[in-house]
Amino acid sequence: MLLAAVVIGLGVALAVMVLVGRWAGERALQGAMAQAHNEEMLSVALLRNHLDKFRALPFVLADDVDIHAVLGGASPGQLEALDEKLERLSRGVGASVIYLLDVRGVTIAASNWRDPLSFVGNDYRFRPYFRDAVKVGHAEHFALGATSHQAGLYLSRRIADASGTLMGVVVFKVDFRDLEADWRGSAAPVFVTDGNGVVLLGNVPDWRFRVIRPLPEALAQQARTSLQFGDAAFDPVPLRPALVADAPDQVVTLAEAVPGVPVGTRLLHSALPVGGSLGWQFHMLTPVGEAVDRAVAGARLAALLVLALVYAAGGFVQYRRYRVRMRAHEQARARAELEAQVDLRTAQLNRANQQLRTEMDERQRAEARVMAMHDELTQAARLAVLGQVAAGVAHEINQPVAAIRTYADNAAELLRRSDTASAGANLATIARLTDRIGRITGELRAFSRKDSPQPGPILLQDALEGALLLVGARLRRQGVNLIGPDGAGHLHVVADRIRLEQVFVNLLQNAMDALEGVADATIRIAVHDEGGRVRVSVRDNGPGILAAVLGQIFMPFQTTKADGLGLGLVISRDILASLGGELTAGNVTSSSPDDPGGAIFTVTLNKAERGSA
Repeated sequence: MLLAAVVIGLGVALAVMVLVGRWAGERALQGAMAQAHNEEMLSVALLRNHLDKFRALPFVLADDVDIHAVLGGASPGQLEALDEKLERLSRGVGASVIYLLDVRGVTIAASNWRDPLSFVGNDYRFRPYFRDAVKVGHAEHFALGATSHQAGLYLSRRIADASGTLMGVVVFKVDFRDLEADWRGSAAPVFVTDGNGVVLLGNVPDWRFRVIRPLPEALAQQARTSLQFGDAAFDPVPLRPALVADAPDQVVTLAEAVPGVPVGTRLLHSALPVGGSLGWQFHMLTPVGEAVDRAVAGARLAALLVLALVYAAGGFVQYRRYRVRMRAHEQARARAELEAQVDLRTAQLNRANQQLRTEMDERQRAEARVMAMHDELTQAARLAVLGQVAAGVAHEINQPVAAIRTYADNAAELLRRSDTASAGANLATIARLTDRIGRITGELRAFSRKDSPQPGPILLQDALEGALLLVGARLRRQGVNLIGPDGAGHLHVVADRIRLEQVFVNLLQNAMDALEGVADATIRIAVHDEGGRVRVSVRDNGPGILAAVLGQIFMPFQTTKADGLGLGLVISRDILASLGGELTAGNVTSSSPDDPGGAIFTVTLNKAERGSA
């Protein structure tokens, strides 16, 4: 039976680990997808802006009087003036080259007329951007430069006279080298493909003119004939499996190393259309392997810890049951042996004197009393330990649980009113409060191991605001007027924020208990900077603390509440002592008829330097 339980437990643990790992991996992958899409949208917007900046320029130059004059028959002086004008315009707008073709497709003026590789005199009538501009008036064509051997986007515009007769074509070549240099600062490989899946731009130079899917031989032959991509072999991009057009959020593995990304890295592929008539697609490959592995490992470790705690608790319960059964069996066996001995002795000494029987009866009664006392002491010790643990946990998580219930009710009402934004905020607060409960139980476990807290510099205002968040609903419901906290500002104290919040919550709860039924109920929170120490006072205008109770207020189980445990102030004082602070209590003496007095609790903490926070 024990073996079967162990096998079932291991099977359950394995199933939980698999499910938790799968869930954590999917969550991490979804987060990476969202971040990648945001970054991709920004990159696409920048690329579109880069393209749109140049698309209007050919239209403007097509009506330029200097260009029309040169195409109508130019003197050497006019050509040189136009070359200089195009040179200045190219530098001003950031174009790679601006050049003018005559009706034969021969360059007659260019912005790079001074360069050794000047386009002037070159025949480009074989280029699609010339033929298409002549036919339809304008064209956009990405290709490898026949002269410069630099890839770029060619934007062309047909130039005609007043009668519509072709005079020439003006061409802008857009260079993407600066944009690609910016992309190289990204840890993720990014690239742009045309409508046929050929890589045109990107931050991985070795991928240029590769393909993300097989290129039909007819298109490949056409590209080679037109020298659009030079002598490119159209090898596939080194990703396994190959990218699928209708599955943009796809996880692939890198088959060849690229700068900054080793072989075998898992990458999340996402793609967005660039827009326009070119059919370009922007692709981003975000490394997700390490993030997913960390998320899966973290989730499985957390699940393993939870399962270990559950199994340990179950094992402890089973062990206790086993010990109880063994004790009962031993007692039964002992009684059976004793009865057998008594029966045997009785048979043998049937005629023994009455005094011996009386002594035997007295001995049996004494043994029964000792056994009963032993059982009662064992049960009392067990109940005392369970009572301390249950009381401590119930007290520490009571306030967050109450706040969760309040926010849950508010969220239900807000959903009924269709106020989803406010309801979402309440649900987010509930999530934070559940995390808070986890931290509180973690602190209780640490306390049970007698670990010392690790105080450090914290902002006092954060701890006060956290405490007021937990008790805010009750303050409003009870109609208590809260004054302060004033003076907290940017004061930093040496403390642990969660433990300090517990102290403030306990003091505020006690103050609100004291103000039940009090007219004009008021709580004042004041902060005083005393140099090396910071003093925080919580004062109410209730009936104050009875003199008989004041001297024993920090004793365990000392309480004036009908349902109180008497542990709150004890725990608060111990927390502050572990942080190097202290907690004092007293009554405020009424100085005038308008001042009703009340109780005041003072928290004193060591001040921390702001720079160390």
